[in-house]
Amino acid sequence: MTGIIEAIKGRTSANNFDATHQMTHDEIKELVALANETPTSFNMQNFGLIAVVSPQKKAELKAAAFGQPKVGDAAVTFVVVGKMKGNETLPALIKPMLDAGAIDQAAFDGWIAKCNGMYAGKPQAQREEAIRSGGLVAMTLMYAAHAKGLVSGAMIGFMPDAVSKVVGLTDDEFPVMLIAIGRPAAGNWPRKVRRAIDEVVKFA
Repeated sequence: MTGIIEAIKGRTSANNFDATHQMTHDEIKELVALANETPTSFNMQNFGLIAVVSPQKKAELKAAAFGQPKVGDAAVTFVVVGKMKGNETLPALIKPMLDAGAIDQAAFDGWIAKCNGMYAGKPQAQREEAIRSGGLVAMTLMYAAHAKGLVSGAMIGFMPDAVSKVVGLTDDEFPVMLIAIGRPAAGNWPRKVRRAIDEVVKFA
């Protein structure tokens, strides 16, 4: 518990990254494995992560992000992807629970029916939920990076169509945000001041 609290209080956004730092695919997969634990509506898991590591793709992604240096300097820049039609892939995701006897057929059928009721044929609801899922997985990913001694910087300053083209997204996918992760370089700001708690919370 202490480690989680320390991560919440210690993580900060970085703009300056050590451009000489590289991460192995296994190190990146460790971060993704932690981010993959993120909860999603009905367990649709309607997100994806694309780890951009090659110099060529970083340069292309940087151009699509208005030239932000951290896109190219960080060891890895993730494209957090929102996935439409998550309800359609849900049955395959929860069938192992049915096969293992953790839920019965009635629970399985009801789970899918409720999910379809909320999202089937409703592209706006699907998109909004994918953005929520992308935001949650992004935060988990940044905490995972912090726990491993790395820094991160999230970005929404990019051209969505250009980013989609760079990483080859399908018509049912869209970029939610970019997250640069790596070792810090000099010049990053300290943590920014937060509002007073009494300004944040109201009791009802």
